[in-house]
Amino acid sequence: MNQPIKDKLGRPIRDLRISVTDRCNFRCDYCMPKEIFGDDFAFLPKQALLSFEEIVRLSRLYSTLGVQKIRITGGEPLLRRDLHELIRELNGIEGINDIGLTTNGLLLKKHGQNLYDAGLRRINVSIDALDDALFKSINNRNISASQILEQIDYAVSIGLKVKVNVVIQKGINEQEIIPLVQYFKEKNIVVRFIEFMDVGNDNGWNFDKVVTKSEMLSLIENEFEIEPVDPSYFGEVATYYKHKDNGAQFGLITSVSASFCSSCTRARISSDGKFYGCLFAEKNGYDIKSEMRSGKTDEELLTTLKYLWNIRDDRYSDERTEDTVMRRKKNKINMNYIGG
Repeated sequence: MNQPIKDKLGRPIRDLRISVTDRCNFRCDYCMPKEIFGDDFAFLPKQALLSFEEIVRLSRLYSTLGVQKIRITGGEPLLRRDLHELIRELNGIEGINDIGLTTNGLLLKKHGQNLYDAGLRRINVSIDALDDALFKSINNRNISASQILEQIDYAVSIGLKVKVNVVIQKGINEQEIIPLVQYFKEKNIVVRFIEFMDVGNDNGWNFDKVVTKSEMLSLIENEFEIEPVDPSYFGEVATYYKHKDNGAQFGLITSVSASFCSSCTRARISSDGKFYGCLFAEKNGYDIKSEMRSGKTDEELLTTLKYLWNIRDDRYSDERTEDTVMRRKKNKINMNYIGG
């Protein structure tokens, strides 16, 4: 096993998140609000995206620096044509022992079997409400919750391990927490509730819209008999709990109220081929794509990748205050480029 390199704060590199497209077929207000990402929005042209060959090359180099896990994100990654071919190639990289994918789930029936056959075993599916009308109002594409739930059932039926992600916004969907816990408890599927984050520049975030972990946990404890679960590995972002009666688990992700910067082991490659050391990074990503396309050798690229991690000192969630939020409000990269 390769010895992971470490950043300025002593954090090892273990995870690589790769956004394969900036496009999405949803228009959720907290990520890609329709008022900004309208029908005439100019997404990246094909040549601006990393090719599968370039993604595989980068992933292979990162594996020699300590990366063991890769997550494919977007935008909506299932919009990237022939994504299963990329999964198959990534599965062949020595040292990579876990490949995951984050999706809104709408296209799982269309692409799920090809992805499974290519070696994908884990997916995260986002669904922010069980109530159809509310879910439609969140995704702004008239997609019902029942459509996504059917896709989740299909994914489970073909052997994919599914976790469900829910972004909770005060005044929008906190009333969905208990129904979601109950529904996925009965399915024995892990559901994770995420504090509303100030990712990107366009989601209207402020502290008043955050339902904290402690608030969510209090709601759940009032309805269910639960107990905490020990972390599975260093850098795990969710705090997990299990139901005492059937052992089903759920998680809480404290992206605002309790920072996990000190154990963050994630490097991020945006859909236009730039390196970022943080989900909340400002628009100064390092252009790795240009270096690859300029003819740099693997050894030269490795030197760059190692240097970028060695100088990494991102810890935005540790530093988040009203002042820093306002000061950096228009400088952060949007989530559709950098992945969730």
